[in-house]
Amino acid sequence: MAMPESSLIGRITDIQGGCLVVTLFPAEEGFPSFVTLGQETLPIGQLGSLVEVRDRAGHLLAEVSRSLEETIERRPVQDQAAPEKRRGTVRERRLELIALGEIGKDGRLEPGVSRFPLIGAAVHLIASSRLAALLVREREGALELGRLSTRPTLKACLDPSALFGRHLAILGQTGAGKSWTLTSLLQRVVTSMPRSHIVLLDLHGEYGWRASPSAPYEGVFPDRTARHIDARELEIPYWLLTYAELVDLFIDRSDANATVQIAFLREALYSLRRQSNQHMGLERLSVDSPVYFSIEELYQKFKKANEEKLEFGKVKGPLYGAFDDFLVRFQSMYNDARYDFFLHPRKHSSSASLEGLLRDFVGLGEPKRQVTVIDLSPIPVDLRPVVSAQIGRLAFEFNYWNPRRHEFPLLLVCEEAHQYIPRDAETQYVGTRRAMERIAKEGRKYGVTLCVVSQRPTELSETVLSQCGNYLCLRISNADDQEYVRRLLPEGAKNLADMLASLRRGEVLAVGDAALLPSRILVHPPNPAPASHDAPLSRSWREGPEDLDVAEIVNRWWRQMR
Repeated sequence: MAMPESSLIGRITDIQGGCLVVTLFPAEEGFPSFVTLGQETLPIGQLGSLVEVRDRAGHLLAEVSRSLEETIERRPVQDQAAPEKRRGTVRERRLELIALGEIGKDGRLEPGVSRFPLIGAAVHLIASSRLAALLVREREGALELGRLSTRPTLKACLDPSALFGRHLAILGQTGAGKSWTLTSLLQRVVTSMPRSHIVLLDLHGEYGWRASPSAPYEGVFPDRTARHIDARELEIPYWLLTYAELVDLFIDRSDANATVQIAFLREALYSLRRQSNQHMGLERLSVDSPVYFSIEELYQKFKKANEEKLEFGKVKGPLYGAFDDFLVRFQSMYNDARYDFFLHPRKHSSSASLEGLLRDFVGLGEPKRQVTVIDLSPIPVDLRPVVSAQIGRLAFEFNYWNPRRHEFPLLLVCEEAHQYIPRDAETQYVGTRRAMERIAKEGRKYGVTLCVVSQRPTELSETVLSQCGNYLCLRISNADDQEYVRRLLPEGAKNLADMLASLRRGEVLAVGDAALLPSRILVHPPNPAPASHDAPLSRSWREGPEDLDVAEIVNRWWRQMR
């Protein structure tokens, strides 16, 4: 482990908690800014750069977190040319380091520090060849996400088992490159892992698009690796909803008769599920079982109870008028064409159709695909939480009952997750939060993991974020979001949150189990890129069209075809 003496830049002169203070050695002409090691020139004291701390007990890898220079006054000295005493001054340059890991005698780097160096320990710059040997571990299927920002010649690799096996959060402000990063990452996954299984919720049609309504889907993934499905064509039917989700959908909890409506719904729902599936011989059928029932019959049960009169119409029934608001709310949804794919299913109108739905959902339909991109952009905004909840629950339940779950792990990618997995406990999002938080807390045991992507971490479910074992953080300028992310990061990486506002577009701070050490990474450009680029405003306002086919825009709006 011998190092060339020219790499020595200073010694440890102060240790406070986990902070190491280095006093740099001056040269004859002052403090050098660079040192040449072999064929490369390395900066001294650059923020975020890595150095090696050596003493007799062992070696540490540390990161420069602060650089400062001070003028120090020394005690008065007698000048022979002048009778009076004068004070001498000297400049000192110091670095503050954060210890990241220990370098063993076998040259292997282990994250974490069991013992700190003593005062006087030597501090050396590290040549890229040595740093590469320290940072690269032999990992099966390691994913190369990009290059280290501080050493662009070195690859930045992540352990895919840890990255996707312990939940992942991609956080950054709008325009920082979240979709860019996610696309680059998933493109490398499907290329290097042909048996991967990914379900991606696409809220804005960024990962798959059509040149015209009749044209086939194009997208960001290689040929024959992805299947793009319009959420309306996937047709997740109403009868897959649990009792609690049907309550959230049809019942206004602020209604004075909400308690009665909830109780009646439970009895009616259980009765209809059993009645409609007697031929299947299911002995342990419950109110939440994913079996078909007629929603028209459910409506008629409420309507009959709401209008019931006794004693030849002279006495109102016990529930007379209690379901007025329920029936109005139900009819408004049932007669809304935007909800047809959900409340009027054509393909999935029997319990036996569930197998085909699940095959399409996890990529085992025809043709088989690694990635299922579900385009949620055409469906109503107020229905997205309900559909998202179903997708999350389907992913969990599929592998919960799958005896080969550990051979068939599923990754559920939630774009713009703050829109339907919010931190606030709003009634309309209860079902979605419940489904996604269940995956966050229990999914890893059953081979179901989350990748949540958000531009507002403060608005995203705290339970989901706190369960993530990996974070890819892009530029975040908002002070509240920065502080929130700081609290999420592991204790040894909290100081890195100060870098969030200075990250470049497409540059991430990778922290967590998948990265050997917290790293700033320049992400490889995806090919092709997602349809998330900004409008070229300056060029469009100079060279844009003089007129538009407004009739076509209106037609698309009418037909809900983007």
